[in-house]
Amino acid sequence: MLGRTSQLWNRSTALAALCIAVALIASTPVDALKQPNLPHVANPFADPKDDPYNPLRYIASNALTAVAFSLVLLCALFQSYAMRKWGAIWMMCMVIGEYTFATGIALRFGLHKNPDSKGIYIAEYLLVVLSPCAFIAGDYILLGRLARYLKCDKHLLIRPSRITLVFVCSDITTFLIQALGGSVEIATTSVTVSQTGSHIFLAGLAAQLASFFFFTCTYLLFFYRVHKYEPQAWTKDEGKKWYHDWRTLGYAIIFSCIGILIRSVYRTIELSQGFRGYLATTERFFYGLDTLPLFIAVAIYVPFWPGRFIPPFLKEEDVSSTRTASEETGQGHVEEEKAPELAQV
Repeated sequence: MLGRTSQLWNRSTALAALCIAVALIASTPVDALKQPNLPHVANPFADPKDDPYNPLRYIASNALTAVAFSLVLLCALFQSYAMRKWGAIWMMCMVIGEYTFATGIALRFGLHKNPDSKGIYIAEYLLVVLSPCAFIAGDYILLGRLARYLKCDKHLLIRPSRITLVFVCSDITTFLIQALGGSVEIATTSVTVSQTGSHIFLAGLAAQLASFFFFTCTYLLFFYRVHKYEPQAWTKDEGKKWYHDWRTLGYAIIFSCIGILIRSVYRTIELSQGFRGYLATTERFFYGLDTLPLFIAVAIYVPFWPGRFIPPFLKEEDVSSTRTASEETGQGHVEEEKAPELAQV
């Protein structure tokens, strides 16, 4: 199951990267085509809000960019180390998403120096907006792993064998819709086609929000049912330290879901206002309602890395099956040895 979802995610990422590349190539000369009668301002830093060639309508703050980039990059580096030390290689999609998210934030340094650069803006926007799809995929995979570890799959709303695949496929679909819509919107020279691309992008964001909201409800219901109906599973790690008690990880997932939901609601409202709306052209909302909630959603796994709570299943199953087989073989030998003795008597 993990292999299938990983292959799907890799293919969708490659397709989205192609869409981004096409958008970057196609959009290089479009500034002059879209706004042929608007002269460039002499000083783009003087009045960025009224600069028709400034896509942000403000000058990106280098200080805020440096703080956000550093925090996200440190989080990604630590989780890369955590994967090596404690396992949970199945969280790699989240870690890769953190690196691409950090790259998108770093491009804001370029926007600070060249606020009218359409190419830098396209790359920055698509990387920042699409990278969280990988964070969402990480939470989807984590729920399936947790349910399997607790042996409480029956409390999930979707069949255990399909829950990861269903949600990851949903994430990939909305990911591709957003990539397609964003590419169309920023690469075209037609206002009508641009609006169509914006609507496609908005549809992808709305679908992603609905999908993740359903996932959050599924997880909360699962968490509640385990607490109410599975006392042995709920107290399974009660005598262990906090970083080995699965309930700690369970609460961490809730915080991750809340962060992603806040960001998803913000992005949906922002895009519904348009790229020149109040939310899109105000930097504090970008950091307060997008970057910060997403950072919390992934940084929560720094102290609560899933590999510290959920052991590798394959190794456990191999060991348990080996023990069971050896015990059965041992019992068989004992019975065979007893049989001749009884016959002699």
